[in-house]
Amino acid sequence: MSRSEGREAVRADKWLWAARFFKTRGLAAAACTGGKVEVNDQPAKPARPLRPGDLLRVTLPRGKRVVKIVALAERRGPAPSARALYDDLTPPAPPRVRMAQPAHRAPGAGRPTKRERRLLDRLRFG
Repeated sequence: MSRSEGREAVRADKWLWAARFFKTRGLAAAACTGGKVEVNDQPAKPARPLRPGDLLRVTLPRGKRVVKIVALAERRGPAPSARALYDDLTPPAPPRVRMAQPAHRAPGAGRPTKRERRLLDRLRFG
């Protein structure tokens, strides 16, 4: 049974595992129990039936995902077929702000670096 073969609904934990949001079904069930999964803006328990057209909000360690279910699956398959089970509606992440690089400092200008300080100490104190 790979895709909705006569099935009209699938348990939330099974579908999340089959769609590769979680590595194990136990992790998917724990996320549902912990309030990390919402189906149509309502908290989902692991046994909640999912149907095509449902909107899922899943909180993962790497961020929140918003997906719309396109097809059902009870068995985990390869990543491309798992990706075909849903439409990703997650808004794009804001662009990352780059940290300013320290300006290049000419040797001898400003405060000495640790290496320069050690060289100076060797000259002064032997």
